[in-house]
Formats: sequence, C-alpha cells, structure tokens
Amino acid sequence: MEQTYSFALLTRSPSDPLPLQIRAKCEVKTSSTHPGGEGKSAEIFVNRSLALEKIRCFGFDMDYTLAMYKSPDYEELAFELLLDRLVSIGYPHEILKYQYDPTFPTRGLVFDAQYGNLLKVDSHGNLLVCAHGFRFLKGAEIWNYYPNKFIQRDDMKRFHILNTLFNLTETYLYACLVDFFTNCSRYVNCDTGYKHGNLFMSFRSIFQDVREAMDHVHLSGCLKEKTLQNLEKFVVKDPRVPLLLSRMKEAGKVFLATNSDYNYTDAIMTYLFTFDPGDKVQRPWRSYFDLIVVDTRKPLFFAEGTVLRQDTGKLRIGTYTGPLQHCTVYSGGSSDMVCDLLGVKGKDILYIGDHIFGDILKSKKRQGWRTFLVVPELARELHVWTEKSEIFEELRSLDVLLAELYQPLDSGSSERPDISSIKRQIQNVTHKMDMCYGKMGSLFRCGSRQTLFANQLMRYADLYAASFLNFLYYPFSYLFRAPPVLMPHESTVEHMHLELRESGLLTGHRLHQLSFHGHQNLRGIFQDTDEAENDDDD
Repeated sequence: MEQTYSFALLTRSPSDPLPLQIRAKCEVKTSSTHPGGEGKSAEIFVNRSLALEKIRCFGFDMDYTLAMYKSPDYEELAFELLLDRLVSIGYPHEILKYQYDPTFPTRGLVFDAQYGNLLKVDSHGNLLVCAHGFRFLKGAEIWNYYPNKFIQRDDMKRFHILNTLFNLTETYLYACLVDFFTNCSRYVNCDTGYKHGNLFMSFRSIFQDVREAMDHVHLSGCLKEKTLQNLEKFVVKDPRVPLLLSRMKEAGKVFLATNSDYNYTDAIMTYLFTFDPGDKVQRPWRSYFDLIVVDTRKPLFFAEGTVLRQDTGKLRIGTYTGPLQHCTVYSGGSSDMVCDLLGVKGKDILYIGDHIFGDILKSKKRQGWRTFLVVPELARELHVWTEKSEIFEELRSLDVLLAELYQPLDSGSSERPDISSIKRQIQNVTHKMDMCYGKMGSLFRCGSRQTLFANQLMRYADLYAASFLNFLYYPFSYLFRAPPVLMPHESTVEHMHLELRESGLLTGHRLHQLSFHGHQNLRGIFQDTDEAENDDDD
C-alpha cells in the first residue's frame, strides 16, 4: 500500500517513478514493493549527503562489484580449491569431507590466531559472539579467553579481520579446521594449538597455512581458470550493466580500477557486455570506460602505487607518461595518476567497490574520494529486518522495561531491582534475532549493538546498497541527503520528537528507529555541514 509523507529532507525511494526536485518541503512516496519486484533492496542508503550532479567521474572495482559472483556456487568452488591445496601441503585427507555451508560465515568476523576462535566484535573491540570451530562459547568460557570480553584490535599480529566477500570461504575453513583437529583422537588439544607426537601445530600456523593457500588459489590462476570454464554458473549476467554505464558516461567520466590481470578482466567483461553473439555490431566493453587500469594492487594503488604501463595482454616496458588514450588498458599506476589522466580530483570522484578496506576506507582517507560500498548481503538483511520486526520490537520493549525498573530510584535508594530475568530474556531475544540471519548472525548487528563492519560502513561509505545497479532508479541530478539522527542526549528531549512529528520529519517507522537507536553513539541530528551543502556554496 502506497503512502505519501510530507518530508523536509529528500530521501527518495526507488518506488517513486517521478524525479523529485530539491525543495524545502517535498512529497516523498514510499512503497513496500519496487516496480521491478526488488523492494527496499533496490534503494541506495545514505551516510553522508552527496549531490550526484557534482560528481564528474565514476570509478568501479570489478570483482564483486561490476562482476557479481553467484553465491554459494562461487564460494563452494573456492572452498574446494582451498581444501585441495591444504591436503597437497600435508593436511589430513579427512578434511576433504567438509562442504561449504553458506549459513555459517558472515563478513566482518575476527580470527584470533592465538586461540583459534572466530569473534564477532563491535567497533571498540567488545565481544558479541565467540566460536571455537562450530561450538559457540558462553559465559565463563569466553571470560577465560578474553578478560572483560574485550580484545585489542590494534594487535594485528594476533587478530585478523575477515572483511571481504573473498574471505567468506576462508572464515568457514578456519571453523572446519578447528572443528576437525579438536575432535580428531590423533591430536591432543592445547590452549594455543594441537599436538601430534613430537609435532605441535599452533593456531597461528594454521592461519598462515590458510592465508598461503588463499594466495595460491588466487595467484596461481586455478580459481580464475575454473571460473572462466563455466561463466554461466559462477558469474551473474545482467543487461542493466551496459545500460547504466552508458548513462553514467553521458553524465561524466567512467573508469575501471581492478586488481585482476588483463586477460581475466577482458574475459569477464566481454561476458558481461555481450548479449547477442550473432550481432556483428557489438559494442566493445572497453568503449564504456574512459580509463581502464588492471593489476592495481589496491590498497597500494591509493598510496604510492606502482609503475604505470600500457597493457593489452602484453605489457610494454617503461612508465607511461603520455596523454590519456581512449579504450587503452593500463597496468599498475596509482590513484594520483588516475586523477591526472582524467583531469579530476578528490570529491569529483565517486568510487564504487565492495572491499571496505581496499576500496572504500583507503580511497576515502588517502584521496578524499566520495565512496559507494556494494553490500550484496543487504537484500537478505533488509528482508529479515522487515519480516521479523516483532523480534526487534520485543527487544526494544525489554530495554524500556529495564529502564523503568530504575526510574523511581536515585543515589539515596538502597533498593536493588532484580534484573536477572530481564537480562536473560534480552539474551534469548538477541539469540533468536541473530538466528534469523544465519549461524553467526547479522552482518550489521548483534541485538541492539552494531558490529565493527557496520561501524566501518557508516564511517567510510558515503552511500551503500545491495548493488550499484540501484543507480538506475535515481536521476544524475539527485541529491542524496543523510537522514537526521539523534544523539543520545538529544533523544531525551521529548519536545524534539513532537516538533519533528509536527514537521513531518518522523514517520512511525522513523520514530521506532530513533527509539531503538537512541542510546547509540551516532551522528548529530543536523547535517548542515555535509559535503553536499558545502558544494552548493562553491
């Protein structure tokens, strides 16, 4: 059922087919179903305001951005290749019995190389979930490993963040290996690893072996070779990709910057942009881009970079110093060179990628580029968030009930309310909520607490969505406005809610969000210093 709200800020839903003009007050239509049947997964979400008409250049990563791999088929392939590699370097053949389970891993987990645990943490290092193999640890067990249920995330030699979509198979493999060695009678369990006769295998060495196996699978080309042998099985092909890139090229410049080599990039992109093999007037994929850079070695690409060379399957020696040549493929280089060749800088560029560190964080911190994070899991997350709203409401009610117990008390009160029952209920509801997403829970939260991944997304991604194709539903003159968010001290002022409700700023759903997130340390309500408004002053 479609509803129309008077809204002071433009936060257009893709379900609204009419381009909206920026104005002090505007009508925003919202609908539970997108015309294409995609619903809210077709929306673009805003952390920091961005005027799309100010963007002069659109940059793309390839893997998991332009080229979306089919899940779980692609992860299953990578997992099998990892197991084969580990067996070839001496791991027991019994590990080959494990099969990839897409319901277990989620991105953003941390592997503890000292104790072999997979950890889900918030942005401060507080533990939310802890698993040893496939066994989830509780209470005293967690305290034995981690006093105060806290880790020092700065200890990068011990704690390793598994943030990328490529890390999903690696995450699951750690759980499989810990599960196997823990339950295999040939091995003696120790605090930091396993003993077998005169041999000791630490969790750190397991981590190193898996990382080396990951590098082998990617660098040897075996994963790419298997992928190219069956592109229909492993790569999503969508006719909207060339349509959107054609429109983007009319609005500004477009470049591709990928870590993949030229031959693999050429094969994948040719597949993505070819829809009628019999058509002799087929537009080459390279014509959709003003600049193509392969072998970028991100995140090094956003720092000093490497030598920029021309590459069409055969590298030319020497650093390229000439002008930009249309449809020419380059290898290496740096983000500074991209800016120089295209004649753009900083906030002129919107870079679109899936890697929170290699694509988003580095391009934002080192270059000041505007950023768009592709989060494929968002479609599933939104579905659960919508369909299981009664669970979130139950958790919110328990939070309110807990607060009410202390309401009549002050520093002179000797009474001590019994909150043990409510705390147990909160734990049970949080667990029930997590299980709606998968065995490791949501990518973004654990109960009412946000994960490290969610914090990084909010901090470094200006925009985010399930797919970059969501741009199809927005005009290139569009102004993305960050929603107003109350800080904890502001959420205590009741007249603020009343004023917002009267002005139309708060719908029932938005009021629920403010109540639910009111005690989290978020951005201020007013975004008047956002980049979009600063740009308007230029």
